[in-house]
Amino acid sequence: MRGLYVFILIFIFVCCIRAKKVRWCTVSDPEQRKCAELAKALVAALSPAAVAAFAKLSCIRASSSTDCISRIRANRADIVTLDAGEVYSAVKQFDLVVIAKEMYSDGGCVLSVAVVRNDSLDIRSLQGLRSCHSGVRWTAGWSLPLGFLLSHNYLRWSKERPLSQGVSQFFSASCIPGAGAMAPSLCALCKGQKSYIRQRNYHCEKSHSEPFYNSQGALRCLGSGAGDVAFVDHLALENIKAADEYRLLCADGTQAPLSQYGRCNLGRGPGGGVVTRLNFRRIARKFLVTAQLLFGQRGRETKRFQLFNSSSYGQNDLLFKDLTDKLAVLPDGTDVSQLLGLDYVALLKGLGHEGRSLDDSVVRWCCISHAEMQKCEQWALRIESGPLVCVSAVSIRNCIEKIKRDEVDAVSLDATHTFLAGKCGLVPVVTEYYGTECAAADGSTHWETEVLPSVVGVAVAKRSSKKIFMGNLKGGRSCHGNLYSPAGWLLPHRHALSLEHNASIPCDPSQAYSEVFWKGCLPGSDGNLCKVCMGGSGQAATKRCAGNHNERYYGNMGALRCLVGDPSGKSYGDVAFLEHHSLKANILSLSSTGWAEGWMTSDFELLCGDGRRAPLSEWGSCNLGVIPPNTVMTRPVLAARVYDFLMKSQETFAADSNAEFKLFESLQYGESDLLFKDATRCFVHTGHMDFRSILGDEFYIHAETAFNCTHSDLLEFCNQDICSVF
Repeated sequence: MRGLYVFILIFIFVCCIRAKKVRWCTVSDPEQRKCAELAKALVAALSPAAVAAFAKLSCIRASSSTDCISRIRANRADIVTLDAGEVYSAVKQFDLVVIAKEMYSDGGCVLSVAVVRNDSLDIRSLQGLRSCHSGVRWTAGWSLPLGFLLSHNYLRWSKERPLSQGVSQFFSASCIPGAGAMAPSLCALCKGQKSYIRQRNYHCEKSHSEPFYNSQGALRCLGSGAGDVAFVDHLALENIKAADEYRLLCADGTQAPLSQYGRCNLGRGPGGGVVTRLNFRRIARKFLVTAQLLFGQRGRETKRFQLFNSSSYGQNDLLFKDLTDKLAVLPDGTDVSQLLGLDYVALLKGLGHEGRSLDDSVVRWCCISHAEMQKCEQWALRIESGPLVCVSAVSIRNCIEKIKRDEVDAVSLDATHTFLAGKCGLVPVVTEYYGTECAAADGSTHWETEVLPSVVGVAVAKRSSKKIFMGNLKGGRSCHGNLYSPAGWLLPHRHALSLEHNASIPCDPSQAYSEVFWKGCLPGSDGNLCKVCMGGSGQAATKRCAGNHNERYYGNMGALRCLVGDPSGKSYGDVAFLEHHSLKANILSLSSTGWAEGWMTSDFELLCGDGRRAPLSEWGSCNLGVIPPNTVMTRPVLAARVYDFLMKSQETFAADSNAEFKLFESLQYGESDLLFKDATRCFVHTGHMDFRSILGDEFYIHAETAFNCTHSDLLEFCNQDICSVF
């Protein structure tokens, strides 16, 4: 019965094709033979009526996958399987469409691995060696490894020159199939036949006629002794013989056996996809469904032909990767950025996959309020090291999302948002330094240190509010810097805020504060934790509880304003959760900015976890916990560019101490901590560190615990898995 159902389904599909011929584009003689066998198998497996409706599969021999793209666009072929990097080019530059993606046993992604035979090499010492790559602009052989090398500053590249030139200067010689027109040294190791006749020239082509083409070919390049390192996808490791003679280079500088590619790799990206012309997509899609029903892993005619097996033709990965488990056929309107993933698309853009654009020469900084835009625009006017563009966002979380979407490039994040950004695939560039000494030994602006001075979170109450203590805050009014802020959201939750919640406090901090406090102001949240908020006014007018400085109770300065109340004496809280840095300056600024007159530091006290109250000066022993410094985050491929820009900015403004603009001062704009904390003395280079190392294990674990039981739209957005079936 099941066989009859499958036959009817196939018959319906093929009848709908109406005798339209499907022309598959092949790039080698072995692939041409496999395609021809597929055509014969279709005729043999289908009924005469179905064959008549289906017509024939025709196999079109091309010189390379690039040639296939051109032929399909010109209606001289119809369909081909491409690496994800080529899929992106085919869609964006040649107006083709993706109709299916390869799915493997562990999903639709591949891992890029660096394979060596020399047990003394590590990923940090590849300069000057000979390299073998699966193909130019391919995911595992080009984009992911180059993105890794660039983000860690092992490979230096300026967008004023082609990336191929930077690669050719980094490696002493290479075989990167498809790179022949870019730089001669990128093809120096290739072994394909050379000929002045275009149809007979296979040297450095993206074709199986080039012996070192694709991941299997790159491993052949390494195994023959032509190269020192091969950049391939993890699927190719399945076919390596004498596997104990090879090792993987890990991101941390160590080596590992081939079997440990899951932890020892250079990144993850989408696998292959099938493309065609827009007006041919329905026919091509039905053809793939039919072929898979017959000859896929679970097809009913696999004894006649196997779609994902190339062993009979003397090559691997013909038509499809041999380790393909199935084809996920995609619906109309599938967006290529969603299909390939935002991180991968941003990487391709960063590597110049779409050619140069104006965005390549600027740094786009994310600003979350009218005041931040004012300061950023002054920065842009006064910096001469390179163009700065200021881009508006509604919150810090929105900044992280915009960086992921390649709408902005960088932003400075507090520790909790650094955690979120790290989980979203962004990387550190620099951290803000709050110490006393702030200079490298050689006087340069580049500075690294193992000690990153932190700040602490504190709970502050008015000295006159004698009945306010930690542990009896039930029913009070609270002031928090902003949603997810370390001092305003994450740390207070660790302490017993009221006796009723001492043993049964919810694990979601926002829920805990909603249950403890009668009302409060936690900008960026909702419900009763917005009722004390005020909103903005004038040019910064906004609805109350916005997650940015336009809300007058936002941030450390805002939480202090909330504690003392608005100028009319209303809308105030009983306790403020904020950071200790700049607290005294912010208190004094209450009068200078006209917010509230007469307040002195002696008018406030700290609430200690043990129930004591203490002067503000005792923050070292009376606090909510230690907070790692703010960190500037960006997409991996932009780390070097953003770092260079910040160093030049720092050098420019440090050279003129009398300059009107100060990078680390904000009070002249009516707020505090705009773009960077006002307590910042300089930037410390941390691009060589991961975000967890910057945060430290204790803070990282605490943040992870909180977000395990807190719904975050941002994490949900970032964790969309492109490796699952679309």
